[in-house]
Amino acid sequence: MSFRISSAVASLTAQRHLHKNQRATEKSLRALASGRRIVQAGDDAAGFAIGESLRGQISGLAQSRKNAESAIAMIQTAEGSLNEQNNILIRLRELAVYSASDTVGEKEREFLDREFQQLSAEFDRIARATRYGNKELLTGSGKEFSFHVGPFKGPENVVQFKLDADTTGESAGIKGVEILGQDDAVNALEVIDEALVNIASARSTFGAAQSRFQYTIDSLAASEENMEAARSLIVDADIAHEVSELAKSQILQDMGVAVLSQANQDAGRAVRLIPG
Repeated sequence: MSFRISSAVASLTAQRHLHKNQRATEKSLRALASGRRIVQAGDDAAGFAIGESLRGQISGLAQSRKNAESAIAMIQTAEGSLNEQNNILIRLRELAVYSASDTVGEKEREFLDREFQQLSAEFDRIARATRYGNKELLTGSGKEFSFHVGPFKGPENVVQFKLDADTTGESAGIKGVEILGQDDAVNALEVIDEALVNIASARSTFGAAQSRFQYTIDSLAASEENMEAARSLIVDADIAHEVSELAKSQILQDMGVAVLSQANQDAGRAVRLIPG
């Protein structure tokens, strides 16, 4: 059996393995503390690149979903006003039917017409006051809206919606209409019925757009969920596996310390060979 003091090969080998097991322990601790298998690019360069790319897409999907939700909020703003205008038209029709009957006289028709004119003015005011931000929604602006509802560039990631609904009093045909006379009241019924059809058409257009955006949101949410699951498989830590690896590396570390201690005793044995 030989002993060499200058080249402690056994000690160097034990140190190398000890350092390796220490790195494995640190990696497992980082993974358990962060919940991520890939904490830094060096852990898995390819996986890190793919994971970051997916993270960017997921972020884009989340923002696209918010864009679609904002579009629905805009449509619902217009729909709320259209609903009130529809209620006003129904009340105007009721007043016109009332005035068209011989059960009321001229004085009573004046009272009915006062409410009729006030409601007609409110109908027009609602159309002109309905806005989303600084955008008028019910004055027939004809503005083309583009909503980005995808994480990438391209027309397939854009939903366009033309805002051409015009429900002002003049457009609806009720501006200047009165029910002071019986014939006026009868004629007003036809005008109001046409206005009701126009309001229904506008609500149908907004409803169709809202339905489309709702399906868009559902699709984006499903894509976001699936992409997050794919990213999780790449970058998130398998806790059970990491705990097993930690236990393994800690045991190997303890063994390495014991072996290194034993290897370092070789020099002491060599000294004892020298006679005193």
